[in-house]
Amino acid sequence: MLGMHDLPPLYLQGLPPEAAALIAQLQQRLSAQDQQLAQRDRELAQTQELLQRKERDLALREAKIEKITIELARLKRWKYGAKSEAMSADQRRLFDETLAEDEASLREQLERLRREAAAADDANTKPKPPPRQPRRQPLPAHLRRVEHRHEPESTDCTEPGCGRPMMRIGEDVSERLDIVPAEFFVHRHIYGKWACRCCQTLKQAPAVAEVIDGGIAASGLVAHTLISRFVDHLPYYRQESINARSGVHTPRSTLASMSGQAGAALEPLFDVHKRFVLSCRVLHADETPVALLDPGAGKTRRAYMWAYARSWHDAVPGVVYDFCLGRGAQYPVAFLGGGDRPGERRWSGTLLTDRYSAYDTVLDARVYPDRIDAACAAHARRKYEELARDGTSPLANEAIRRFARIYEVEAELKGVSDEERQALRQQLAKPLWDKLRNWLELERRLVVDGGATAGAIDYTLNHWSALTRHLDDGAVAIDNNHLERQIKPWAMGRRAWLFAGSELAGQRAAIVMSLVQSARLNGHEPWAYLRDVLARLPTQLNSRIEELLPHLWQPSATR
Repeated sequence: MLGMHDLPPLYLQGLPPEAAALIAQLQQRLSAQDQQLAQRDRELAQTQELLQRKERDLALREAKIEKITIELARLKRWKYGAKSEAMSADQRRLFDETLAEDEASLREQLERLRREAAAADDANTKPKPPPRQPRRQPLPAHLRRVEHRHEPESTDCTEPGCGRPMMRIGEDVSERLDIVPAEFFVHRHIYGKWACRCCQTLKQAPAVAEVIDGGIAASGLVAHTLISRFVDHLPYYRQESINARSGVHTPRSTLASMSGQAGAALEPLFDVHKRFVLSCRVLHADETPVALLDPGAGKTRRAYMWAYARSWHDAVPGVVYDFCLGRGAQYPVAFLGGGDRPGERRWSGTLLTDRYSAYDTVLDARVYPDRIDAACAAHARRKYEELARDGTSPLANEAIRRFARIYEVEAELKGVSDEERQALRQQLAKPLWDKLRNWLELERRLVVDGGATAGAIDYTLNHWSALTRHLDDGAVAIDNNHLERQIKPWAMGRRAWLFAGSELAGQRAAIVMSLVQSARLNGHEPWAYLRDVLARLPTQLNSRIEELLPHLWQPSATR
């Protein structure tokens, strides 16, 4: 049955003019109503999508809060439960430090999530008063004081109809402990109080924001503690004794708590830095073992620190670490796979590795057709170096000599562009690689299967396409030595602090080391970079957090 707005023009011609005009007017109204209904349907769909997105965000926030709450409960059980007799005194001391770090970090994250949830639920909700701070010992009087005077921009009364000059009636003083190498000093912040006798109003400059709110540590001391821990590999009990020589009492629990809060504050910057590193189309990847304390068993277990770096030939360097409980393929797959958060995507490009079997899953062409594998030539060469040291293979020295000629060509191409490097590699290096392959194939026929020499040759020939990937792409490095240099600090740390106290401690170390090592690669002094970043983080807008990345950082002129 036709509706009134569906009547064809033929039917309207046979009607009286008044009826035709009335029907046309009704058709226009129906058309306008249809448009309004369609607009309402679109608005309803948008509203439903917004509600679903908010529900997902709320569920994610609640899941994070639940996870952090469980972590805090588990830490309390470890801290106050029965102590395993299998641990030595030094191990127990280091584990207690890690507990203090983790507890401070988790509490900071939990408090931040609760603030975000409260702000999302009700913007007018009055925040709870901060918890009462414990009494602290006064900072040593012999330390040099650097005074910072903060006064309002205008000392005239702002009450309507007044405008008279205000009178200074006093001041509030807060002191924060800071450090420069080999010297402790105190920032003395003096906040002048100005009052109007006529209007009985008070004016005072706002307090300076710090990364650790309400504590005695300024950004320089926090940065020094982190650098001493993760760069100089000094446990907190050693830092405590070093600081005591300057007459400054910094208990190891206080140092650990500072590191935990700072690690939580640096996490948003680390997430942005990770996205930057993974934006490179050529990546180095490697992993190294790290001991992880198992408090239930009273001993350590093996965990791994995975490392990913932008190409050695990339103009802007960067490295990022990922602490994982194992060495399985699921860890690099998850790290390179991207997430559901905005700005994250699955990484694609050329991955340079040492051909560890876990990377076969990461580079599976059936699942990741946009990824290309490249192998480290240094790993292939080292197999012949081992044979030469043993003196059991007559062809080892010749293989090393041929690799040396290839590396001589590569050294001459260091300062050219990727396009020039690719062209010169095809011209100069490819003939050397072809000769090496022909020679190895001939020698392989003369070598008995199952020996070390056969294994070295088979490794080179079986991975030939990946080993020579750099010949077709000037942005790909010939080996993975660049990333191996970035992993060396972890080997030094293993000898100093022996183990990571918890999974959260390993993740915190990965955050700090990713930023510090990237700052080094970009020519920055680690302490200066970290101190400035920690000082600016409390007031840095999220939309401008990229300014604090190691490759974009510029020292603040006011600090």
